[in-house]
Amino acid sequence: MDKNLKISDAEWQIMKVLWESNPLTAGQIISKLVEINWSPNTIHTLLSRLVTKGALKVTKNSHLNEYTPLITAEEGKQLETTNFLKKVYDGSLKMMFTGFIKEDQLSEEDLKYLKNLIAEKEK
Repeated sequence: MDKNLKISDAEWQIMKVLWESNPLTAGQIISKLVEINWSPNTIHTLLSRLVTKGALKVTKNSHLNEYTPLITAEEGKQLETTNFLKKVYDGSLKMMFTGFIKEDQLSEEDLKYLKNLIAEKEK
């Protein structure tokens, strides 16, 4: 997996469809994204970009192209988290946590969860 892979918000919508079920043809993807109201040309362009970026594999099956993700949903989330961390907090996890903890009102349940997570990590 390319650690520098960047997936746009629109491309993310396509990846989510393919993570739910794959392989899918462009027509099947279009039918699942009908509520977004994109033109088929837009979806074809996004699919092409994702193939070029290495996020999708395209396989010719009869007369149709089938698309399969080359990264898992978890890998996609990790990439997005890493990109967000670099862009907003200069890559500092400490700065991000400090910002969230100082600015957000954490419930007792949230605090307990975070303490347990840290305790597990320390082991």
